[in-house]
Amino acid sequence: MKHANNLFALPDPLPEGEFFETLMPASSVRVERIVSTGQFTPPGVWLEEDVDEWVALLQGSAAIGYEDQRMVELEQGDWILIPAHTRHRVVSTTADPPCVWLAIHGKLRK
Repeated sequence: MKHANNLFALPDPLPEGEFFETLMPASSVRVERIVSTGQFTPPGVWLEEDVDEWVALLQGSAAIGYEDQRMVELEQGDWILIPAHTRHRVVSTTADPPCVWLAIHGKLRK
């Protein structure tokens, strides 16, 4: 019997950059695990997805900033929904403990 995978099992050694792992590839939805160890989006750079993004922070602390100056601080267990085409950036992530994110990308039904 195959052992189950674990969202908190970190790569060893931890990479210098963020670690992205697609957990469920599909044509209509993408589920990713992201491990951050202090990374952030460089000043003046904005992230923008063509699809909606639901993001949960499973471990660590982080902050997400939006182009309209809003800031959301996230602690373990917090989640946010970032609508498609919303310009945002990762302002901060903790390195100890590393941030473990679960991100689901897809189109919301309207």
